[in-house]
Amino acid sequence: MTRTARAAAMADTPVSSSTVDIGQDTVLRLHPLAFRDSDDDPDQVVVGRADTGEFVEVPRVGADAVRLLGEGLTVRGVADRIDREQDVALDVAELVEALLELGFATAVDGLAVAEPADVPRAHLPWLRERHVRWLFGRTATVVWCAVVAAAAVTWWRRPELVPEASDFYWTPYVGLAVLVNTALFSVSLSVHELMHLAAARSYGAPARIGFSTRLHYLVVQTDVTAIWSVPRRRRFRVYLAGLRSDAFVVAGCALLAAHAGLPAGARGLVAALALVVLLSMTIQLQVYMRTDLYYVLMEWLHGRNLFQDGLSYVRYLRSRLSRRPAADPTVDLPAGERRGVRVYAVAMALGSVVTLTGFGLFGLPILVEGIAGAAVGLVEGLAPGGNPMRALDSALIILIEGTLQVIFLVTFYRGHRHWFTRRHG
Repeated sequence: MTRTARAAAMADTPVSSSTVDIGQDTVLRLHPLAFRDSDDDPDQVVVGRADTGEFVEVPRVGADAVRLLGEGLTVRGVADRIDREQDVALDVAELVEALLELGFATAVDGLAVAEPADVPRAHLPWLRERHVRWLFGRTATVVWCAVVAAAAVTWWRRPELVPEASDFYWTPYVGLAVLVNTALFSVSLSVHELMHLAAARSYGAPARIGFSTRLHYLVVQTDVTAIWSVPRRRRFRVYLAGLRSDAFVVAGCALLAAHAGLPAGARGLVAALALVVLLSMTIQLQVYMRTDLYYVLMEWLHGRNLFQDGLSYVRYLRSRLSRRPAADPTVDLPAGERRGVRVYAVAMALGSVVTLTGFGLFGLPILVEGIAGAAVGLVEGLAPGGNPMRALDSALIILIEGTLQVIFLVTFYRGHRHWFTRRHG
Protein backbone atom coordinates (compact mmCIF):
# COMPACT_ATOMS: atom_id res chain seq x y z
CA MET A 1 0.00 0.00 0.00
CA THR A 2 1.40 3.40 -0.92
CA ARG A 3 1.81 6.15 1.68
CA THR A 4 -1.02 8.14 0.08
CA ALA A 5 -3.35 5.14 0.09
CA ARG A 6 -2.42 4.36 3.71
CA ALA A 7 -3.21 7.93 4.77
CA ALA A 8 -6.53 7.78 2.98
CA ALA A 9 -7.40 4.52 4.72
CA MET A 10 -6.51 6.03 8.10
CA ALA A 11 -8.74 9.01 7.37
CA ASP A 12 -11.66 6.68 6.65
CA THR A 13 -11.18 4.71 9.87
CA PRO A 14 -13.34 6.25 12.63
CA VAL A 15 -11.48 7.24 15.79
CA SER A 16 -12.84 7.69 19.28
CA SER A 17 -13.69 11.28 20.19
CA SER A 18 -11.81 10.82 23.49
CA THR A 19 -8.50 10.14 21.70
CA VAL A 20 -8.54 13.22 19.45
CA ASP A 21 -5.98 15.95 20.12
CA ILE A 22 -7.38 19.47 19.92
CA GLY A 23 -5.01 22.23 18.86
CA GLN A 24 -5.30 25.80 17.68
CA ASP A 25 -5.22 24.68 14.04
CA THR A 26 -7.87 21.97 14.53
CA VAL A 27 -10.71 21.95 11.98
CA LEU A 28 -14.03 20.23 12.61
CA ARG A 29 -16.59 18.80 10.24
CA LEU A 30 -20.01 18.80 11.90
CA HIS A 31 -23.20 16.84 11.46
CA PRO A 32 -26.17 18.88 10.22
CA LEU A 33 -27.21 20.81 13.33
CA ALA A 34 -30.44 22.57 14.21
CA PHE A 35 -30.32 26.05 15.75
CA ARG A 36 -33.25 27.88 17.33
CA ASP A 37 -33.72 30.58 19.93
CA SER A 38 -34.54 29.38 23.44
CA ASP A 39 -38.21 29.47 24.40
CA ASP A 40 -37.41 31.02 27.78
CA ASP A 41 -34.16 32.96 27.55
CA PRO A 42 -33.45 35.36 24.66
CA ASP A 43 -29.72 35.10 25.35
CA GLN A 44 -29.66 31.33 24.88
CA VAL A 45 -29.78 29.20 21.72
CA VAL A 46 -30.77 25.54 21.42
CA VAL A 47 -28.29 23.57 19.31
CA GLY A 48 -28.50 19.90 18.49
CA ARG A 49 -28.79 16.93 16.18
CA ALA A 50 -32.36 16.15 15.24
CA ASP A 51 -31.36 12.69 14.01
CA THR A 52 -30.18 11.61 17.48
CA GLY A 53 -32.33 13.86 19.68
CA GLU A 54 -29.25 15.30 21.40
CA PHE A 55 -29.73 19.01 22.19
CA VAL A 56 -28.02 21.54 24.42
CA GLU A 57 -28.76 25.14 25.32
CA VAL A 58 -25.76 27.46 24.96
CA PRO A 59 -25.15 31.21 25.12
CA ARG A 60 -25.66 32.99 21.81
CA VAL A 61 -21.94 33.59 21.42
CA GLY A 62 -21.36 29.84 21.78
CA ALA A 63 -23.91 29.14 19.03
CA ASP A 64 -22.12 31.64 16.79
CA ALA A 65 -18.86 29.82 17.43
CA VAL A 66 -20.45 26.47 16.53
CA ARG A 67 -21.68 27.95 13.24
CA LEU A 68 -18.19 29.24 12.45
CA LEU A 69 -16.66 25.84 13.24
CA GLY A 70 -19.20 24.32 10.86
CA GLU A 71 -17.99 26.69 8.15
CA GLY A 72 -14.50 25.20 8.39
CA LEU A 73 -12.65 27.78 10.48
CA THR A 74 -9.87 26.61 12.75
CA VAL A 75 -10.07 26.83 16.53
CA ARG A 76 -7.79 29.87 16.44
CA GLY A 77 -9.76 31.41 13.59
CA VAL A 78 -13.06 31.10 15.46
CA ALA A 79 -11.58 32.53 18.67
CA ASP A 80 -10.06 35.50 16.80
CA ARG A 81 -13.28 36.26 14.95
CA ILE A 82 -15.43 36.06 18.09
CA ASP A 83 -12.96 38.29 19.92
CA ARG A 84 -12.87 40.80 17.06
CA GLU A 85 -16.62 40.95 16.34
CA GLN A 86 -18.11 40.43 19.82
CA ASP A 87 -15.25 41.36 22.15
CA VAL A 88 -15.50 38.02 23.95
CA ALA A 89 -12.56 35.77 24.88
CA LEU A 90 -13.99 32.32 24.19
CA ASP A 91 -12.25 29.02 24.95
CA VAL A 92 -13.01 27.42 21.58
CA ALA A 93 -10.88 24.34 22.27
CA GLU A 94 -13.09 23.51 25.26
CA LEU A 95 -16.15 24.06 23.07
CA VAL A 96 -14.76 21.63 20.49
CA GLU A 97 -14.24 18.99 23.19
CA ALA A 98 -17.87 19.42 24.26
CA LEU A 99 -19.07 19.07 20.66
CA LEU A 100 -17.09 15.85 20.29
CA GLU A 101 -18.49 14.47 23.54
CA LEU A 102 -22.03 15.27 22.36
CA GLY A 103 -21.44 13.45 19.08
CA PHE A 104 -21.90 16.60 16.96
CA ALA A 105 -18.71 16.15 14.90
CA THR A 106 -18.15 13.79 12.01
CA ALA A 107 -14.43 14.46 11.56
CA VAL A 108 -11.47 16.23 13.18
CA ASP A 109 -8.60 17.34 10.96
CA GLY A 110 -9.76 14.90 8.31
CA LEU A 111 -10.06 11.94 10.68
CA ALA A 112 -13.57 10.46 10.86
CA VAL A 113 -15.01 10.40 14.38
CA ALA A 114 -16.84 7.27 15.50
CA GLU A 115 -20.51 7.65 16.31
CA PRO A 116 -21.55 6.94 19.92
CA ALA A 117 -22.55 3.30 20.31
CA ASP A 118 -26.00 4.15 21.66
CA VAL A 119 -27.19 6.40 18.83
CA PRO A 120 -30.84 5.42 18.24
CA ARG A 121 -32.17 4.63 14.77
CA ALA A 122 -35.31 6.39 13.63
CA HIS A 123 -38.26 4.22 12.67
CA LEU A 124 -39.91 4.57 9.24
CA PRO A 125 -37.08 6.78 7.90
CA TRP A 126 -38.74 6.83 4.48
CA LEU A 127 -41.72 8.78 5.91
CA ARG A 128 -41.34 12.42 4.90
CA GLU A 129 -42.96 15.66 5.95
CA ARG A 130 -45.00 15.82 2.74
CA HIS A 131 -46.50 12.40 3.45
CA VAL A 132 -48.07 13.33 6.79
CA ARG A 133 -48.49 17.11 6.82
CA TRP A 134 -52.10 16.78 5.68
CA LEU A 135 -53.02 14.82 8.82
CA PHE A 136 -52.59 18.00 10.86
CA GLY A 137 -53.85 20.52 8.33
CA ARG A 138 -57.01 22.59 8.41
CA THR A 139 -59.15 20.09 6.48
CA ALA A 140 -58.24 17.18 8.77
CA THR A 141 -58.94 19.34 11.82
CA VAL A 142 -62.39 20.31 10.51
CA VAL A 143 -63.22 16.63 9.85
CA TRP A 144 -62.03 15.69 13.34
CA CYS A 145 -64.16 18.39 14.97
CA ALA A 146 -67.21 17.36 12.94
CA VAL A 147 -66.89 13.68 13.90
CA VAL A 148 -66.36 14.44 17.61
CA ALA A 149 -69.27 16.92 17.64
CA ALA A 150 -71.56 14.41 15.90
CA ALA A 151 -70.60 11.76 18.46
CA ALA A 152 -71.34 14.15 21.33
CA VAL A 153 -74.82 14.78 19.91
CA THR A 154 -75.32 11.02 19.48
CA TRP A 155 -74.38 10.31 23.10
CA TRP A 156 -76.73 13.07 24.29
CA ARG A 157 -79.63 11.57 22.33
CA ARG A 158 -78.72 7.92 23.00
CA PRO A 159 -76.88 7.74 26.34
CA GLU A 160 -76.89 3.93 26.19
CA LEU A 161 -74.09 4.24 23.62
CA VAL A 162 -71.74 5.90 26.11
CA PRO A 163 -68.99 3.34 26.86
CA GLU A 164 -69.46 1.41 30.10
CA ALA A 165 -67.65 -1.43 31.88
CA SER A 166 -70.09 -4.11 30.70
CA ASP A 167 -69.02 -3.46 27.10
CA PHE A 168 -65.74 -5.26 27.81
CA TYR A 169 -67.35 -8.69 28.00
CA TRP A 170 -69.17 -8.88 24.69
CA THR A 171 -69.03 -12.69 24.77
CA PRO A 172 -69.60 -15.20 27.60
CA TYR A 173 -66.10 -16.59 26.98
CA VAL A 174 -63.86 -14.41 29.12
CA GLY A 175 -60.62 -15.59 27.50
CA LEU A 176 -61.93 -14.83 24.03
CA ALA A 177 -63.05 -11.37 25.13
CA VAL A 178 -59.62 -10.69 26.66
CA LEU A 179 -57.82 -11.96 23.55
CA VAL A 180 -59.86 -9.93 21.06
CA ASN A 181 -59.92 -6.81 23.23
CA THR A 182 -56.15 -7.05 23.67
CA ALA A 183 -55.80 -7.26 19.89
CA LEU A 184 -58.11 -4.25 19.44
CA PHE A 185 -56.18 -2.31 22.06
CA SER A 186 -52.86 -3.23 20.41
CA VAL A 187 -54.06 -1.94 17.05
CA SER A 188 -55.40 1.30 18.53
CA LEU A 189 -52.19 1.73 20.55
CA SER A 190 -50.11 1.28 17.42
CA VAL A 191 -52.16 3.95 15.67
CA HIS A 192 -51.76 6.22 18.73
CA GLU A 193 -47.97 5.92 18.68
CA LEU A 194 -47.77 6.19 14.90
CA MET A 195 -49.65 9.47 15.16
CA HIS A 196 -46.96 10.77 17.53
CA LEU A 197 -44.34 9.66 15.03
CA ALA A 198 -46.25 11.24 12.12
CA ALA A 199 -46.65 14.50 14.02
CA ALA A 200 -42.91 14.64 14.69
CA ARG A 201 -42.18 13.78 11.07
CA SER A 202 -44.52 16.60 9.93
CA TYR A 203 -41.79 18.89 11.29
CA GLY A 204 -39.04 16.82 9.71
CA ALA A 205 -38.01 15.33 13.07
CA PRO A 206 -37.15 11.62 13.43
CA ALA A 207 -38.81 9.43 16.07
CA ARG A 208 -38.77 5.84 17.25
CA ILE A 209 -41.27 3.56 19.00
CA GLY A 210 -40.41 1.09 21.75
CA PHE A 211 -41.45 -0.54 25.02
CA SER A 212 -40.95 0.99 28.45
CA THR A 213 -42.42 0.77 31.96
CA ARG A 214 -44.25 3.28 34.16
CA LEU A 215 -44.55 2.07 37.76
CA HIS A 216 -46.34 -1.29 37.29
CA TYR A 217 -47.52 -0.52 33.75
CA LEU A 218 -46.04 -1.87 30.54
CA VAL A 219 -46.23 0.95 27.99
CA VAL A 220 -45.39 1.61 24.39
CA GLN A 221 -43.79 5.01 23.88
CA THR A 222 -42.57 7.14 21.02
CA ASP A 223 -39.24 8.89 21.49
CA VAL A 224 -39.75 12.35 19.98
CA THR A 225 -36.77 14.08 21.59
CA ALA A 226 -35.86 15.49 18.19
CA ILE A 227 -38.80 17.93 18.30
CA TRP A 228 -36.67 20.14 20.54
CA SER A 229 -35.53 21.53 17.21
CA VAL A 230 -38.90 23.33 16.88
CA PRO A 231 -40.41 26.06 19.10
CA ARG A 232 -42.61 25.21 22.08
CA ARG A 233 -45.93 26.18 20.48
CA ARG A 234 -45.35 23.64 17.69
CA ARG A 235 -44.43 20.80 20.04
CA PHE A 236 -47.99 20.58 21.39
CA ARG A 237 -49.05 19.03 18.08
CA VAL A 238 -46.71 16.10 18.70
CA TYR A 239 -47.69 15.59 22.33
CA LEU A 240 -51.45 15.64 21.61
CA ALA A 241 -51.43 13.69 18.33
CA GLY A 242 -52.13 10.35 20.02
CA LEU A 243 -55.06 11.64 22.09
CA ARG A 244 -56.46 13.34 19.02
CA SER A 245 -56.39 9.99 17.22
CA ASP A 246 -57.96 8.21 20.23
CA ALA A 247 -60.81 10.72 20.43
CA PHE A 248 -61.50 10.23 16.73
CA VAL A 249 -61.66 6.43 17.18
CA VAL A 250 -64.03 6.64 20.17
CA ALA A 251 -66.27 9.12 18.37
CA GLY A 252 -66.23 7.03 15.20
CA CYS A 253 -67.28 3.95 17.17
CA ALA A 254 -70.27 5.83 18.57
CA LEU A 255 -71.37 6.90 15.09
CA LEU A 256 -70.96 3.38 13.72
CA ALA A 257 -72.97 1.85 16.55
CA ALA A 258 -75.73 4.42 16.14
CA HIS A 259 -76.06 4.74 12.38
CA ALA A 260 -74.33 1.86 10.54
CA GLY A 261 -76.94 -0.83 11.24
CA LEU A 262 -74.35 -3.29 12.50
CA PRO A 263 -75.29 -6.82 13.62
CA ALA A 264 -75.20 -7.53 17.36
CA GLY A 265 -71.76 -9.15 17.29
CA ALA A 266 -70.19 -6.27 15.39
CA ARG A 267 -71.84 -3.72 17.69
CA GLY A 268 -70.31 -5.55 20.64
CA LEU A 269 -66.84 -5.36 19.13
CA VAL A 270 -67.25 -1.67 18.29
CA ALA A 271 -68.41 -0.94 21.85
CA ALA A 272 -65.44 -2.89 23.27
CA LEU A 273 -63.03 -0.95 21.07
CA ALA A 274 -64.49 2.36 22.24
CA LEU A 275 -64.15 1.26 25.86
CA VAL A 276 -60.52 0.11 25.72
CA VAL A 277 -59.47 3.25 23.84
CA LEU A 278 -61.33 5.47 26.29
CA LEU A 279 -59.63 3.71 29.21
CA SER A 280 -56.24 4.30 27.61
CA MET A 281 -57.11 8.00 27.29
CA THR A 282 -57.86 8.28 31.01
CA ILE A 283 -54.40 6.90 31.82
CA GLN A 284 -52.92 9.95 30.09
CA LEU A 285 -54.23 12.03 33.01
CA GLN A 286 -51.67 10.35 35.29
CA VAL A 287 -49.07 13.02 34.61
CA TYR A 288 -46.75 11.74 37.35
CA MET A 289 -45.80 8.91 34.95
CA ARG A 290 -44.61 10.99 31.94
CA THR A 291 -47.76 10.45 29.92
CA ASP A 292 -48.69 12.55 26.88
CA LEU A 293 -50.34 15.14 29.11
CA TYR A 294 -47.24 15.23 31.30
CA TYR A 295 -45.33 16.73 28.39
CA VAL A 296 -48.12 19.23 27.83
CA LEU A 297 -47.89 20.17 31.51
CA MET A 298 -44.11 20.40 31.29
CA GLU A 299 -44.34 22.88 28.42
CA TRP A 300 -47.09 24.84 30.14
CA LEU A 301 -44.93 25.19 33.26
CA HIS A 302 -41.89 26.01 31.09
CA GLY A 303 -39.99 23.14 32.67
CA ARG A 304 -36.85 21.84 31.04
CA ASN A 305 -36.97 18.41 32.69
CA LEU A 306 -39.99 18.42 34.96
CA PHE A 307 -39.94 14.71 35.81
CA GLN A 308 -36.27 14.47 36.78
CA ASP A 309 -36.36 17.78 38.66
CA GLY A 310 -39.50 16.67 40.46
CA LEU A 311 -37.96 13.31 41.32
CA SER A 312 -34.86 15.04 42.69
CA TYR A 313 -37.04 17.28 44.84
CA VAL A 314 -38.96 14.26 46.18
CA ARG A 315 -35.63 12.69 47.16
CA TYR A 316 -34.65 15.96 48.82
CA LEU A 317 -37.89 15.98 50.85
CA ARG A 318 -37.26 12.37 51.83
CA SER A 319 -33.77 13.29 53.00
CA ARG A 320 -35.24 15.99 55.23
CA LEU A 321 -37.56 13.45 56.86
CA SER A 322 -34.58 11.17 57.52
CA ARG A 323 -32.76 14.10 59.17
CA ARG A 324 -29.96 13.88 56.63
CA PRO A 325 -30.98 16.79 54.41
CA ALA A 326 -29.22 17.23 51.10
CA ALA A 327 -29.05 20.42 49.10
CA ASP A 328 -32.34 21.61 47.59
CA PRO A 329 -31.99 20.74 43.87
CA THR A 330 -34.47 23.44 42.81
CA VAL A 331 -32.70 26.50 44.22
CA ASP A 332 -30.89 27.22 40.95
CA LEU A 333 -34.05 27.07 38.84
CA PRO A 334 -35.89 30.24 37.78
CA ALA A 335 -38.57 31.21 40.29
CA GLY A 336 -41.52 30.25 38.08
CA GLU A 337 -40.02 26.90 37.10
CA ARG A 338 -39.06 26.22 40.72
CA ARG A 339 -42.65 26.65 41.89
CA GLY A 340 -43.91 24.37 39.12
CA VAL A 341 -41.37 21.66 39.97
CA ARG A 342 -42.28 21.71 43.66
CA VAL A 343 -46.01 21.42 42.98
CA TYR A 344 -45.40 18.66 40.45
CA ALA A 345 -43.13 16.80 42.90
CA VAL A 346 -45.95 16.62 45.46
CA ALA A 347 -48.38 15.38 42.79
CA MET A 348 -45.79 12.84 41.64
CA ALA A 349 -45.24 11.46 45.13
CA LEU A 350 -48.94 11.27 46.04
CA GLY A 351 -49.99 9.90 42.64
CA SER A 352 -47.32 7.21 42.66
CA VAL A 353 -48.18 6.12 46.22
CA VAL A 354 -51.90 5.96 45.44
CA THR A 355 -51.33 4.05 42.19
CA LEU A 356 -48.95 1.51 43.65
CA THR A 357 -51.12 1.06 46.75
CA GLY A 358 -54.18 0.50 44.58
CA PHE A 359 -52.30 -2.03 42.51
CA GLY A 360 -51.06 -3.84 45.60
CA LEU A 361 -54.50 -3.95 47.22
CA PHE A 362 -56.63 -4.63 44.17
CA GLY A 363 -54.81 -4.99 40.86
CA LEU A 364 -52.24 -7.60 41.88
CA PRO A 365 -54.71 -9.82 43.78
CA ILE A 366 -57.13 -9.69 40.85
CA LEU A 367 -54.32 -10.59 38.44
CA VAL A 368 -53.09 -13.49 40.60
CA GLU A 369 -56.60 -14.76 41.25
CA GLY A 370 -57.47 -14.53 37.56
CA ILE A 371 -54.41 -16.50 36.43
CA ALA A 372 -54.87 -19.05 39.25
CA GLY A 373 -58.52 -19.48 38.32
CA ALA A 374 -57.59 -19.87 34.69
CA ALA A 375 -55.05 -22.54 35.63
CA VAL A 376 -57.73 -24.46 37.54
CA GLY A 377 -60.12 -24.07 34.60
CA LEU A 378 -57.45 -25.37 32.21
CA VAL A 379 -56.78 -28.47 34.32
CA GLU A 380 -60.47 -29.21 34.84
CA GLY A 381 -61.30 -28.56 31.22
CA LEU A 382 -58.66 -31.01 30.02
CA ALA A 383 -59.68 -33.68 32.52
CA PRO A 384 -61.83 -36.60 31.29
CA GLY A 385 -65.38 -35.37 30.88
CA GLY A 386 -64.25 -31.75 31.14
CA ASN A 387 -65.32 -28.83 28.97
CA PRO A 388 -62.79 -28.27 26.15
CA MET A 389 -64.11 -24.73 25.57
CA ARG A 390 -63.43 -23.86 29.20
CA ALA A 391 -59.90 -25.23 28.82
CA LEU A 392 -59.35 -23.14 25.68
CA ASP A 393 -60.80 -20.05 27.35
CA SER A 394 -58.54 -20.50 30.38
CA ALA A 395 -55.50 -21.11 28.17
CA LEU A 396 -56.13 -17.83 26.36
CA ILE A 397 -56.20 -15.91 29.64
CA ILE A 398 -52.93 -17.51 30.81
CA LEU A 399 -51.27 -16.90 27.44
CA ILE A 400 -52.25 -13.25 27.20
CA GLU A 401 -51.63 -12.20 30.81
CA GLY A 402 -48.50 -14.32 31.08
CA THR A 403 -47.04 -12.85 27.89
CA LEU A 404 -47.76 -9.28 29.01
CA GLN A 405 -46.15 -9.86 32.41
CA VAL A 406 -43.05 -11.45 30.85
CA ILE A 407 -42.68 -8.49 28.46
CA PHE A 408 -43.07 -6.13 31.43
CA LEU A 409 -40.35 -7.91 33.45
CA VAL A 410 -37.92 -8.03 30.51
CA THR A 411 -38.52 -4.36 29.68
CA PHE A 412 -38.19 -3.36 33.33
CA TYR A 413 -34.90 -5.24 33.65
CA ARG A 414 -33.48 -3.64 30.50
CA GLY A 415 -34.43 -0.18 31.70
CA HIS A 416 -33.13 -0.73 35.24
CA ARG A 417 -30.25 -3.12 34.62
CA HIS A 418 -28.03 -1.06 36.91
CA TRP A 419 -30.27 -1.96 39.87
CA PHE A 420 -29.38 -5.63 39.42
CA THR A 421 -25.66 -5.22 38.69
CA ARG A 422 -23.37 -5.83 41.63
CA ARG A 423 -21.06 -2.93 42.26
CA HIS A 424 -17.41 -3.60 42.95
CA GLY A 425 -14.84 -1.52 44.65
